[in-house]
Amino acid sequence: RRLSDQSIPHDVKRQRFHSHRSETTVVNQAVPLPVEHRYSLPGSNQSPLFHAHSIPDLTGCVPPLRYTLFPDPIETPLPVAKDKLSQQVLELFQACQQQTCDLNRKELCRTELQREIQQIFPQSRLFLVGSSLNGFGTRSSDGDLCLVVKEEPVSNLKHTVNQKTEARHILSLVQKLFSTKLCNYIERPQLIRAKVPIVKFRDKVRQFDLNVNNVVGIRNTFLLRTYAYIENRVRPLVLVVKKWASFHELNDASRGTLSSYTLVLMVLHYLQTLPEPILPSLQKNYPESFDPTMQLHLVHQAPCTIPPYLSKNGSSLGDLLIGFFKYYATEFDWSHQMISIREAKAIPRPDGIEWRNKFICVE
Repeated sequence: RRLSDQSIPHDVKRQRFHSHRSETTVVNQAVPLPVEHRYSLPGSNQSPLFHAHSIPDLTGCVPPLRYTLFPDPIETPLPVAKDKLSQQVLELFQACQQQTCDLNRKELCRTELQREIQQIFPQSRLFLVGSSLNGFGTRSSDGDLCLVVKEEPVSNLKHTVNQKTEARHILSLVQKLFSTKLCNYIERPQLIRAKVPIVKFRDKVRQFDLNVNNVVGIRNTFLLRTYAYIENRVRPLVLVVKKWASFHELNDASRGTLSSYTLVLMVLHYLQTLPEPILPSLQKNYPESFDPTMQLHLVHQAPCTIPPYLSKNGSSLGDLLIGFFKYYATEFDWSHQMISIREAKAIPRPDGIEWRNKFICVE
């Protein structure tokens, strides 16, 4: 799971597969990131990832529509569709991809929640993570939030938050805050006591999940964002696979099927393992950009120097979609192999007894 943690022993993501029915771009930069000179609501706290240098006095008013939190990025050129299936993939992508207005609404929610949570935890910061920022979001994507109560060095493991005790206590206080002071804004806050506990809630528009100090998710958000933008076929292909899985009810980890995160990694792995790869291993090629000890407020800057990946593979989106299903249906060895984005190949799966009934293993 820890795609960017090269100096830490690698965890393995395990899932049992069974259906319950059976940005602004810069020249030579591949990864458009939200602009740093942005505007915020009066009295709100700016995202800890993006610090504005010049903010006009907007006291007493809501910013006009032109003062969007994340201005519309220059459109990344999409691949040319020369066949019907590729055209359908592109049309689905353009219709369903997350829009700037969707991201702005999530950021407004994050801003207001951070301001309130800091009344309880003054040193805390609230990060928007996951599909909202990694380039693979859709218009219906939930919002994922990570509350960092206090950033600690990665090497300082004894001070990390214990997810079974400390995280649950912190989240219980957050849930109480949402249920009382923010009850007119937040709907149905619920503490989910999972392995990584979360508070699940809704604003007036969408579902949010909030965790505590799961900082690897922040780092992986920008690692995946880099994969999303270094090659223009990646995002459309990922989105159509996610939509296919959702249509067939295979995209719900809580019911024993595949999480969106796993589906993204499956697509990236497939693109890395083609005879002419469409994606490299970013962790191997740019280790300094994905250093797991990098301070969190610098993580978003790292991908800015990574150029587009120029693949010799000219396959169309339609051919790649068919190839994705063929690879996992006939080529990938589920019994003996594990997906590794870090290594850009399939690696031997663990041999312990606990793995024998696990159908999908992702590092």
